[in-house]
Amino acid sequence: MAEHPAYPVGLRLTGRRVVVLGGGQVAQRRLPALIAAGADVLLVSPEATPSVEAMADAGEITWERRAYTSGDLADAWYALIATSDPDANAAASAEAERHRVWCVRSDDADAATAWTPATGHSEGVTVAVLTTNARGRDPRHTAAIRDAVVEGLRDGTLVAPHHRTRTPGVALVGGGPGDPDLITVRGRRLLAEADVVIADRLGPRDLLAELPPHVEVIDAAKIPYGRYMAQEAINNALIEHARQGRSVVRLKGGDPYVFGRGMEELQALAEAGIPCTVVPGISSSISVPGAAGIPVTHRGVAHEFTVVSGHVAPDDERSLVDWPALAKLTGTLVVLMGVDKIGRIAETLVAHGKSPDTPVALVQEGTTAAQRRVDATLATVAETVVAEDVKPPAVIVVGEVVAVGTRTPAPGA
Repeated sequence: MAEHPAYPVGLRLTGRRVVVLGGGQVAQRRLPALIAAGADVLLVSPEATPSVEAMADAGEITWERRAYTSGDLADAWYALIATSDPDANAAASAEAERHRVWCVRSDDADAATAWTPATGHSEGVTVAVLTTNARGRDPRHTAAIRDAVVEGLRDGTLVAPHHRTRTPGVALVGGGPGDPDLITVRGRRLLAEADVVIADRLGPRDLLAELPPHVEVIDAAKIPYGRYMAQEAINNALIEHARQGRSVVRLKGGDPYVFGRGMEELQALAEAGIPCTVVPGISSSISVPGAAGIPVTHRGVAHEFTVVSGHVAPDDERSLVDWPALAKLTGTLVVLMGVDKIGRIAETLVAHGKSPDTPVALVQEGTTAAQRRVDATLATVAETVVAEDVKPPAVIVVGEVVAVGTRTPAPGA
């Protein structure tokens, strides 16, 4: 008899009994989706993995610590059979057939009445991919198709421009430390939906080349030590374009709230009645040291790390940083925007008790193809910056973690 393809359908399981037999790796993978669907999950298994046990301890599922017995599926709407006992699996499958309960079997797809598709999600859309028949099933191929579709939906490449969804108002998007692959999935999707992008110099510039021709890109021109676009002008540009009904993305380097003045922009938008979405980004304070082989914390070396702005010197009356207190800390100090002030910063730290031999690393253009790392100490860092011609943007790491591990080659090296 010819084999027919499976009929795809979406199950609405909220508040409905789902029985899972077996608490191993299969259950561990499938249970989160069942819980998210609102199912009333009963797990029947003598044992369970630590992750599955944690779900039971949290009250997300009910766990009966025993083997399967006839009658367990009587009140079920859906069953997942995944025990290590073939006889129990066969008996449970037969019971599901008698009670007309849709049943998935991890050990024998041919004997099941339902198959679990490879699934993925993107902003309210669920993608489910099934192969045409049990014998031709190739889970890796199915998962690859799923991943390609979901990625296309997330980055906007799969949806035709005239069907592209648009998020009204403004999105403050943290673009990460520089590598375009380090922006969040949500940030990349919002970029794909944008009509206008107002970008910082420190944002992931490579992403701008991927934007469709109709997207207006405005350079905020916040270039250190040179020309800059006043914050008020940036705020006004965001408000003006949003009021014209455009979808606006404010693309910022790192995270919008880590020395990114994101809250100032959010407040200006709120006062103007413009809806705003904030998308966190990977901060350069953690990611750039990591890319250069430096952990900001390490067992037995540093139990804390502190991130400070170095854009004003320690002796500047505008500084809000308690540098003497920082000199007494035993953990890691990460300084952003401090290349031209590092000499006075080092002097202040040493003057208040920090050892002159404390290791220092300067990581320029972190996570990009131009990344380079320059090492020094608090005693030598001022002359090293000049000798090595270190330029911003650079993240400065002060502390014993600089000496931990080995150096990581720059991307593309």
